[in-house]
Amino acid sequence: MYKQLWICLLLLLNAGCTTTGDNKNDPWEDWNRGVYKFNKAIDKAIAKPLTQGYKAITPDIIETGVSNVFSNLNDVPTMLNSLLQGKFKDSFSDLGRFVINSTVGVAGLWDPATRLGLDKNDEDFGQTLGAWGFDSGPYMVLPILGFSTLRDTLAYPVNSETNLLNQIDHIPTRNQAKILELIDKRASLIKYEELLKDAIDEYTFVRDSYLQNRRYKVLDGDIPFEDEECDEEDDCDF
Repeated sequence: MYKQLWICLLLLLNAGCTTTGDNKNDPWEDWNRGVYKFNKAIDKAIAKPLTQGYKAITPDIIETGVSNVFSNLNDVPTMLNSLLQGKFKDSFSDLGRFVINSTVGVAGLWDPATRLGLDKNDEDFGQTLGAWGFDSGPYMVLPILGFSTLRDTLAYPVNSETNLLNQIDHIPTRNQAKILELIDKRASLIKYEELLKDAIDEYTFVRDSYLQNRRYKVLDGDIPFEDEECDEEDDCDF
């Protein structure tokens, strides 16, 4: 997977030498739009039908339990990234969540940790790099993997290695679990599809929403009220 990711990155960097978009945060817009259309086609043909079938045959209580299990597993990389960012209180809380939900919550099927006041955090290595001062770099749309930035793409191998599903030795079981995780993530996005129908330019709407969301996460919501470097004409450090 890492080899294919780096090949994609090299191709995109090469495309950037000849293709320039109007938005400074998206200099490879022509390439990105093409990949976005490709991903949409794959989603329409495979991912969305699988997700709709999954939701149709899966009781809500089971669907919620599956989401909780994956959310619980994600508390481990979140804990590590909180620690790397010097958020020791959050890291301890993340560890507490994982221990409580893995035991009392029966492998994460339930979420008693939240009821005990341990709020869920959301950290990944891309956010950690941002906290360390690395710029986001250009916006990117990767084949299959979807929305990203140069910084988040470089963080992908670390995020992948800290995903507990990738530590499962039995390959068929690991692949089945990862497919179910992808279906669960796709299911969580269905409720947002209505927003795209009103967008004048779906690609631009998704891009800007993604970049704003990543910036919000890197800054932990502490976004300056006035940011002269983040208007439509200038680059924005996400």
